[in-house]
Amino acid sequence: MSLVKVAHLLSAHEMEADLDGAIVGRQIIVLNRVGSTNDALLEIAMPNFKEGLVLFAEHQTSGRGQRGNRWESAAGKGLWFSVLLRPRIELNKSSRLTTWATEAIAGAIRSEFPLEPTIKLPNDVQVHGRKIAGVLVEMRAQEKAGHLAIVGIGINVNHAIEDFSIELRDRAISLAIALDRQIDRQRFAVTVLRDLNRLYTEMFGVSI
Repeated sequence: MSLVKVAHLLSAHEMEADLDGAIVGRQIIVLNRVGSTNDALLEIAMPNFKEGLVLFAEHQTSGRGQRGNRWESAAGKGLWFSVLLRPRIELNKSSRLTTWATEAIAGAIRSEFPLEPTIKLPNDVQVHGRKIAGVLVEMRAQEKAGHLAIVGIGINVNHAIEDFSIELRDRAISLAIALDRQIDRQRFAVTVLRDLNRLYTEMFGVSI
């Protein structure tokens, strides 16, 4: 049996339609189960792929954080996705992409909900002093092409406290826990991608 009920799956087609004209989200793939969205996206990334491709997974079995930390990805409860980019920056400037992603996530939470998220350097977003989202940037040098960046993002959305391991329960939080209600993941995913797109064009000077 699938780990995620079909009724609750994200819709790539609907998200693409809502993001018409955007760079980030110009093409979206939703998979049911992967090891890591960063690894899955890197496997399919080809030189002719335009930047802005986004790969979502309803469940990650080997999600990664900074310094090799494991990211817990409860099936169908969060937003687990990676974005393919070709930013015109040097490999040693990848921290700019982490700043971009964390600021966009915090902005999306702030605009949608009565919450005041904070950024904990280098790559976390917190609510009430507990981690709600994280970012992992991996860059690859490309021959005869701009550097490739895979930006992995995990956001805890509809987790209950028991969805976190015991050792994380005092350090992690979800939007549902903070707000005491379930969140429309599809709608919030579009909000996050819109903020990512807007900030990406502003910070990196790109256009369609």
